[in-house]
Amino acid sequence: MLVVFIVFLVLLFLGVPVGFSLLIGGAMFFALNPFDTLPMTIVQLPITQTQNVTLLAVPLFILAGNLMNISGITSRLLKLAMALTGHMRGGLAQVSVVLSTLMGGVSGSANADVAMQSRILGPSMIKHGYSKGYTSCNLAFTAIITAILPPGVSMIMFGTVGNVSIGRLFAAGLTVGFMMTVFYMIMVAISARVYNFKPATDRRTPVREILPIIKETFWAILFPIMLLVGIRMGLFTPSEIGAFACVYAIFIGFFVFRELTIKKLIEALKLSVVDIGKIMFMIAMAAVLGYGIPFERLPQRITLFMGELTTNPYILMAIIVLFLIIIGMVIDGAIVILLTTPILLPLVQSFGIDPIVFGIIVCTVSTMGNMTPPVGIAMFTTCTILDTPLEDYIKACLPFVLVIILTVAVCILFPQFVLFIPNLIFG
Repeated sequence: MLVVFIVFLVLLFLGVPVGFSLLIGGAMFFALNPFDTLPMTIVQLPITQTQNVTLLAVPLFILAGNLMNISGITSRLLKLAMALTGHMRGGLAQVSVVLSTLMGGVSGSANADVAMQSRILGPSMIKHGYSKGYTSCNLAFTAIITAILPPGVSMIMFGTVGNVSIGRLFAAGLTVGFMMTVFYMIMVAISARVYNFKPATDRRTPVREILPIIKETFWAILFPIMLLVGIRMGLFTPSEIGAFACVYAIFIGFFVFRELTIKKLIEALKLSVVDIGKIMFMIAMAAVLGYGIPFERLPQRITLFMGELTTNPYILMAIIVLFLIIIGMVIDGAIVILLTTPILLPLVQSFGIDPIVFGIIVCTVSTMGNMTPPVGIAMFTTCTILDTPLEDYIKACLPFVLVIILTVAVCILFPQFVLFIPNLIFG
C-alpha cells in the first residue's frame, strides 16, 4: 500500500485531478497483486460504492443548499446577521461569523459558503479598512462552522463510511458549531481592537427591529430543527431528509418568499450537477484506492504500532490531529474522510474514544484543509474573488487556525460536552 499512496500523492502534486489520481493510485494495487485480485473488480468497486443508499443524502443536500441560496433565504439571513452583530467592533467580520452559523442550517457546504460570502461581504470589508488577507481568512475559516452544523455533507460521508449514526453526528455538530461560533467571535473582537476595525452600523439594532427580521428568516431557522426532529422521531432517514430539504427549499422559494423562478431553478440544477459530479466521482474512485486497505491489514498494523508508541488516548488523538492537518494540506477534505476513516476509526475505538466525538474532529480538521495552503479549494476561491495575494492570506491565517485547534482540543478533553445533545435527543 505504500507504493499505492506514493503514486497517488505524486499524481496530486503533478496536478492530476483528484478522481483520476485515486483511480490510478488504486490500480497500482491490482498491478502489484495480480494473483490476489481480479481486474474486473476495478470496474465493480466504483459502482458498488455509489450504490450505498445513505450516500443519496450528499447530492440531495447539495441541491437543497443551492436552492436555498437562490430562493431568498441567504439574503434574509445576512440581514439578520447584520442586525445582531453589525454594531460590534469589527462588525462586518462578526457578521461573517454569524452568517456562517446561520448558513449551517441551510447549505452544509463550506466551499459554497465561502464563495457566497466572498462576493457579498468581501468587497464591503475591504472598503471598510480590512486587509485583503484578513478578509479572505475570515470569510474562509468561519465557513467551517457551516460544514459542522447540520446538515453538514462531511458528516454524512463520515457516517456512511464509518457506519456511525448520522443523526447523532448532526446533533453533536450543534454543540461544536455553536462553540466554534463563540470562539471566532471572541477572536474577531480581540483582533478588531488590535487593528482598530470599526462597527458596520452606527447603532445597536433595537429588539423591536430585530423581531420582524427574525420573522422573515423563520422558515430558514426552522429547517435544521425539523431535520433533527424528523430523524429522531423516525420520520425520515438521512437520505429522505435530503429529499425533503429540496422540496422545502422549492416550496419556500416559490410560495413563501416568491423569489425563486424557473430560470433560477434551472441555474441551481446546473450548478448542483457540477458540484455533485465532482464529489460523487471522487467518492466512487476512493473505493478503488481503499480496496487494498483490508487486504494489507492496514488498520490492524497501525493499531499495533500506535499501541506500542503510546497507551494514552490524548497523545493518540494529538498525533492523529497533527496527521490529519498535514494530509489535509495536500488532499481534499472529502478524500481525507473517505481514506482515513476505515483506518483510524477502529484504532480510536480500541482506545475507548467515542466514534461521534472522533467524527466531529475528523470533519472539522479535514474541512480546515480546504482553507489551508497549498491546495485549499476555499482558500483559492476567496483569494481569486477578492484578488488577495497568497502570501497575505498565509500571514493572516494563524489566529483562525488556532481557533480550530482550540475547538478540537475541547472536543478531545471534554467528550461529554460534545455528546450532551446527542445523548439528550437520542439517549
